[in-house]
Amino acid sequence: MDQDIKKILDKYQTKLNENVKLVEDYQPGETQDYRIFREEALSRTLTSYEYFCNAFESIIKVKPKEKDYDDLKKSIETSHLQINPEGAASFAFFISSLLVLASLGSGVYFFLAGKAELLLFSMLLILISVLLMKPLTKIPNLIAARWRLRASNQMVLCILYVVMYMRHTSNLEHAIKFASDHIGTPLSLDLRKVFWDIETGKFSTIKQSLDSYLESWRDYNLEFVEAFHLIEGSLYESSEDRRITLLEKSLEVMLNGTYEKMLHYAHELKEPITILHMLGVVLPILGLVILPLFGSLLQGSSFIKVIVLFLLYDVFLPIIVYFIGVNILAKRPTGYSETDLISENPELNKYKNILIRFGNREIQLSPFFISFLVFLIISFIGVMPLFFNFLGIQDFPLLGLQFFDFKNDIGGICKVNEPCYGPFGVGAVILGLFFPLGIALGFSIYYKFRTRKLINLRNETKKLELEFAGSLFQLGNRIGDGVPVEVGFGDVASNMSGTPTGDFFARVSTNIQKLGMSVKEAIFNKRTGAIWDYPSSLIESSMKVLLESSRKGPIVVSKALISISTYIDKIHQVNERLKDLLSEVISSMKSQISFLTPIIAGIVVGISTMIVTILGKLTSQLSQAGIEQATPETSKQLPALLQLFEIKNIIPSYYLQLIVGLYLVEIVIVLTILVNGIENGADNLAKENSLGKNLYRSSFLYILVSFFVTLIFTLLASNINLGT
Repeated sequence: MDQDIKKILDKYQTKLNENVKLVEDYQPGETQDYRIFREEALSRTLTSYEYFCNAFESIIKVKPKEKDYDDLKKSIETSHLQINPEGAASFAFFISSLLVLASLGSGVYFFLAGKAELLLFSMLLILISVLLMKPLTKIPNLIAARWRLRASNQMVLCILYVVMYMRHTSNLEHAIKFASDHIGTPLSLDLRKVFWDIETGKFSTIKQSLDSYLESWRDYNLEFVEAFHLIEGSLYESSEDRRITLLEKSLEVMLNGTYEKMLHYAHELKEPITILHMLGVVLPILGLVILPLFGSLLQGSSFIKVIVLFLLYDVFLPIIVYFIGVNILAKRPTGYSETDLISENPELNKYKNILIRFGNREIQLSPFFISFLVFLIISFIGVMPLFFNFLGIQDFPLLGLQFFDFKNDIGGICKVNEPCYGPFGVGAVILGLFFPLGIALGFSIYYKFRTRKLINLRNETKKLELEFAGSLFQLGNRIGDGVPVEVGFGDVASNMSGTPTGDFFARVSTNIQKLGMSVKEAIFNKRTGAIWDYPSSLIESSMKVLLESSRKGPIVVSKALISISTYIDKIHQVNERLKDLLSEVISSMKSQISFLTPIIAGIVVGISTMIVTILGKLTSQLSQAGIEQATPETSKQLPALLQLFEIKNIIPSYYLQLIVGLYLVEIVIVLTILVNGIENGADNLAKENSLGKNLYRSSFLYILVSFFVTLIFTLLASNINLGT
């Protein structure tokens, strides 16, 4: 008998082992569902970064300093990156080493080619490559900061959803599940990870798993931790009134903490924003005014100077401004951002494309192709001076000067098969304005087409959400008076007729009365449900709370709806106060983007063109004087004077304009991202919509100011008589 039992046990033990082998490859704390969800949630860029970190670590493992190691480990855990701190350090070491080798190679090439003046440029690149190792190592910290910004922006709604659910059903697991279903990534990913840690045996209860997760936020968002602890405390209250009081207190703690932190943030924001504007915008652009004169006095070809200026103004300076802005955003406390319509409703994804109808068919065209075509056409106008010179097309006069104004060694008109320098002409500068305009319009058109329909849909949804609190209060009162839920929708719809809320409730009532649907089907039916015309997670979650509480009777439904109405009002009030706190800083930065920066850049282009024109005339006249009026005295003085103003050393105004124009486009993009981050947090739809508007306005203002200032100052320069 014992042998028979042993055979049966061995048989089922074998089957059990076969099934267990299916999950042996899982890492602790993960399941296959979690991996799939993570892959969908994280962007492709982060996945590529993880791949390179792991690849470089397998070649050579570089261990960061102990202090950096702990910070990197926390950041990696926060942002769910599948790398080690050693991988991040190895990535930084490899990239810096490759840049150093490339810089050394360029230095050797310049030395062998006899271009000794370029060796300083190579040494500068080597220094920059070495200094880049530290920032590259800290990339996980930047990713974690962005993750925290996005997650903290969803925390008010998270607490709201948990409180909404637990007010009628005191179940923490279901409440967290409800919240994770209605907030987007990344906070929903964190909440699901709380469950995965229980599934895999890392923790035995939801409270242990949740408390472990909350510890990661203690140093960054204490009110979020306190609010959840109050929610956990409500589970142990025997009195219903005390339980409800604790739940309401948790939301109050969250809202008050948000307001106080944002108050301090708004006060501390003015100084860094002013410094950012002065060091990143005003001083660099104004510095370009003296560069033509300063550059002509420095020895070295204008080509080298243009390359250095391009790297300084269009590569390094925008990166520095961006990282300063990221540090400012990293200190932003919890906010209340708009819901990402795309992540909440993938059906709306098609509106990011241009929709073309052919009969019953609907063709989706990506706006990238149109924006790229606009960029190519307009930018080609900007490079026409170089194209005409390459083809040898003859120049022509304008405003007493040559239109393109390519010069030879002695400042005369450049001829075919002769070394040419420039273009220095006002016509080349005016045509060159189209190059930054093409880049700005390309980005602007792309972002405008991607967001124009979605932003209109969001605005309509926001109007509905503003009215929704009052409508829920009416519906709760009607149900509390004994009116059935089905009839209550019709009553509220008639009272709110002509408003977005009235249309929503009327749609629900019509589905119930004419199509014979239940309340659930009338709201959430995949074909005719009212919720699909109003893609708001707040409205969706409120309706789901209504359906959940309806199982417990009309009194519970009435109290739930009235409490939700109160919560929404509180959140709206705090949100308006936050906007009021930040209004001064935001309006100042918006004026910088749309008005001040383009005007300053346009004036600088005009002044630089005038200075270059004067230097060009001076060089030409000095050269001509050296030829025509050579005397024993001038033959000794003129060569020394001509060396100061050699035409090959003068930076052409055409390239100066290109550098300023590109810098303007880059700085508008960086400042727009910063303004949107301060105002809305990690709101991608608002960011893209703002980029589309700001790039369009700023670029055209820059073009107009540059055009008129350049013409006026060039007329002044052409009338200057430098004497003999």
